[in-house]
Amino acid sequence: MGSTLFLGTRYRYRTAEELPSDRPLILVANHQSMNDIPPLIWYMRRQHPKFVSKKELGKGIPSVSYNLRHGGSVLIDRKDKEQSLREIQKLGRYIEKYKRSAVIFPEGTRSRDGVPKKFHTGGLKALMSESPSAWLVPISINNSWKLLRYGKFPYGIGTFITIDVHSPVPNSTEKNKVLAEVEAAIKSAIHSYT
Repeated sequence: MGSTLFLGTRYRYRTAEELPSDRPLILVANHQSMNDIPPLIWYMRRQHPKFVSKKELGKGIPSVSYNLRHGGSVLIDRKDKEQSLREIQKLGRYIEKYKRSAVIFPEGTRSRDGVPKKFHTGGLKALMSESPSAWLVPISINNSWKLLRYGKFPYGIGTFITIDVHSPVPNSTEKNKVLAEVEAAIKSAIHSYT
């Protein structure tokens, strides 16, 4: 994250309210680029975020791959639904036991122009089932896609990235209702494609 400051990148982080530290959290965010992750790690560090990541990130990226494999995050094979579900359930049990947080991007992949993609809720429902005391925290990320609009080189210059953390939503047996509320909160504050 710090290296993007040399490109004139600015960050604004806002939270609707202080997040609780006495319960697990499921951090649900839209996904615009790989540059979403470092700010979430930094700004949410008190919540000890663990990520649901594609297995390809588990090797070949110095420091990042090691941390994903050994830091409590889970690596899923997006082509193997059963393996993905088992790993996500394992993460749900982990955050429930240790009062940590799980970060999940329900779009499944990055939006390359800022326009939100359809949310896939299977992984979220698995986390909710395995961590019944968790609250879901909607997070809206804007403009990080602009850093990569030309590919990895040249990086975008002078990008203003905003991260808005909305009020937590308690877990419930009415999962579809909760997830609709979370998705609406996230999408209500996404404006980077305009």
